[in-house]
Amino acid sequence: MTLPYYASAEQVMRDRSEYARKGISRGRSVAVLTYADGVLFIAENPSSTLHKVGEIYDRIGFAAVGRYSEFESLRVAGVRLADVRGYSYNRRDVTGRVIANAYAQTLGAIFTEQMKPYEVELCIAEVGDRPETDQLYRLTFDGSVVDEPDFVVMGGQADAVTSHLREHFLPGMGLADALLVGVRALSAVSPATAGAGNGGPTQLTAAQLEVAVLDRRRPKRAFRRITGAALRSLLGDEQAPDAAEDQTPPTAAHAPSVPEPGTPAGLGDPANPDTAGGAEYDTEHAEDGGEG
Repeated sequence: MTLPYYASAEQVMRDRSEYARKGISRGRSVAVLTYADGVLFIAENPSSTLHKVGEIYDRIGFAAVGRYSEFESLRVAGVRLADVRGYSYNRRDVTGRVIANAYAQTLGAIFTEQMKPYEVELCIAEVGDRPETDQLYRLTFDGSVVDEPDFVVMGGQADAVTSHLREHFLPGMGLADALLVGVRALSAVSPATAGAGNGGPTQLTAAQLEVAVLDRRRPKRAFRRITGAALRSLLGDEQAPDAAEDQTPPTAAHAPSVPEPGTPAGLGDPANPDTAGGAEYDTEHAEDGGEG
């Protein structure tokens, strides 16, 4: 009769920790920074559909590194928890601390009870009414939770990025300055800029980044993504228009259409657009990126 394989509890936990850390370190880094008007999320992520950053609730954001399928399931569970708690009690009862504690319990149970731990690291950010009330919670694969000041770096070469931010980060920076500091810190250790000395790019471009903010100035949903021309403008990646475009002769202005008889005022007249109702709602959700 063969005896079952034995390993001490300390060895089992050590092996699980090493396994999870290796999986997380293979990913690209994510930085979460506070700035004058809220919280900034910066992730090196060339994918336009698989997001590392998302929205949990009105003023709570989520960032993660590691195995996508695992942290996406956690994000969805967090959204459901926030929705149920806000509906059952009050929207003010949904806080970053509540979401972080729920994630900590889930990750801790998975780490101790299941054979394979989750290869994820999370950041739950909550924007307050004032800069001093912003909260950044960092959660590791074993359920540990830490309240971090100023910024959080996860995944990849997190130690090197953290050292860079400690030298260049200043509390109360504007959005453009905070974004440049974060992007430079990520670019310093990114494989995508490894050939900078041989004529390659010295900084990650807008196409290689996923950027979002929790803006305290927004009355309800503080989360919004920064993409396209807005992101290129903040990074200084705006390209000059092509010469062919400069030489294109101007076209005649389009004459406004005349409303048909019986058309309500404000409809069909480009000079007086109707912005009531659905138009503003659709614009806001398109700006928010549809996260919920």
